[in-house]
Amino acid sequence: MSKTAQIAEPISGDQLYQQRARMALPLLVRQANAEEKIFYSDLAEELGMPNPRNLNYPLGSIGQTLQRLSKAWKDEIPPIQCIVVNKNTGLPGPGIGWFLDSRDDFASLPKARQRAIVNYHLGRIFTYPRWREVLAALSLPYPKSHLDDMIARATRYGGGESEDHLKLKQFVACNPFTIGLPTNIPNGRIEVHIASGDCLDVSFLGAEEWVAAEVKSARSPIEDIARGLFQCVKYRAVMEATQAVEGRSRAARSILVLEGQLPESLIALRNTLGIEVVENVIPK
Repeated sequence: MSKTAQIAEPISGDQLYQQRARMALPLLVRQANAEEKIFYSDLAEELGMPNPRNLNYPLGSIGQTLQRLSKAWKDEIPPIQCIVVNKNTGLPGPGIGWFLDSRDDFASLPKARQRAIVNYHLGRIFTYPRWREVLAALSLPYPKSHLDDMIARATRYGGGESEDHLKLKQFVACNPFTIGLPTNIPNGRIEVHIASGDCLDVSFLGAEEWVAAEVKSARSPIEDIARGLFQCVKYRAVMEATQAVEGRSRAARSILVLEGQLPESLIALRNTLGIEVVENVIPK
């Protein structure tokens, strides 16, 4: 039994980790409904927690709560905390093993086996139909979106390219490492057209992955940044479809690159859509 499993109690308590668990569970249900995982760091940021490592107790508390509710309902509720993953490995922390139906020691398994187990449970989580009932049973609200007006403004936003935007595109294309890409990936190409008729700001084509960077300069208003998040969703889908049609096995991903910082009001939207955002990329 993991230390977290031994110590963490269900969410109906006054300890700080229990309060955080009550805040976190609705967000995880939102992610489950969107069929998107979430990084520890992103969840911690949305919860206002400075250290993502402190999520172990809130997530353990959620796990204990769902196990008890499963017994009461006589219906197995999937371990929704599997949605929270490490940015580098794409896997939950080793403590998740306590909540998985496996006799194996999850932490000691090869990464490929861990990934297979987690993917199985993610499928169960994403298709589980009773998440809103789970929240209701625990007297927790489903997260409300306050972005309807913002999204409406984003759909109407438009404008020509500024000199700052072009400069940022060119800088990112020539410096892939500034947005976290491996040093062996070739420099990117700007204004690359894709099958949907859209144009990628910057396209990086490596041996194992195809990466699109949608860039927003410091002059971009919040509506344009919100639009950029949705653009990344579209680009990723079209790129994945293109790879499938061409019979290629490259991974496809999209990144929103900001010269400034992501507005706090868009953190939840970023997490819901599962878009990677790189901030404070300043051309030199």
